[in-house]
Amino acid sequence: MSNETRKKLPLAVLISGTGRSLKNLIEKIQRNEIDCEIKVVIASSKTARGIQYAEKAVIPIEIVERANYETSEGFSEAVFQECTRYGAEYVVMAGYLKLLHIPDSFRGRVINIHPSLIPSFCGKGFYGHRVHEAALDYGVKVSGCTVHFVDNEYDGGPVILQKVVPVLEDDTPQTLNDRVFYQAECVAYPAALQLLAEGRVSVRGRKVLIAPGMEPVITPPVLPDDLALKTSSTGDDKSEYLQTSIREAPRLF
Repeated sequence: MSNETRKKLPLAVLISGTGRSLKNLIEKIQRNEIDCEIKVVIASSKTARGIQYAEKAVIPIEIVERANYETSEGFSEAVFQECTRYGAEYVVMAGYLKLLHIPDSFRGRVINIHPSLIPSFCGKGFYGHRVHEAALDYGVKVSGCTVHFVDNEYDGGPVILQKVVPVLEDDTPQTLNDRVFYQAECVAYPAALQLLAEGRVSVRGRKVLIAPGMEPVITPPVLPDDLALKTSSTGDDKSEYLQTSIREAPRLF
């Protein structure tokens, strides 16, 4: 069955900041690379810059701010009520920085991406550049991203996919951040969603099982004009990276 005719997986996407993960997912949907439909974007603040991408794609937007609720439980209930109202089957955290209590009705249906190889450099307080600073301070040789199910512990849910990138000797938190995002996150997150859309993901305890089938083919993102992404110690740059497809990269699973 082609992407054009296959049933689309309805999503709610949660954002707090720039929305670059949301932008990437919208692009993959528009190119028919993943069989998903974003039913609603829920922002934790009306100033979240990622709202612009939802507006451009004509996706409904809801603002649910933590300050309007006395308890975390009340705030979480309001968020998931919106997800239910729009008919989302899965909730996708895309740079969402608020702690949520996952209700039983959405257990196993909330996913997140973290910019390290969990269980390294994760948990409370590890977000954004703090993750990459910790990785560089420790001296690791590889880093990457982890797509995982969300439970009621920070970065504690079962791992769906991980993708690895090299850590270079002259890396800074910013260069490592860019490499992890563009080379790993922009591929792994849509690939995980496509596996969910195909019904190939199951969970046994802490282990995620992926049924046999073709690996999702996700095209590399177009890099910002001012970003030359160095991907190896030999100085490979943006032009070579843009010619790299997921088929040429290490398998995701």
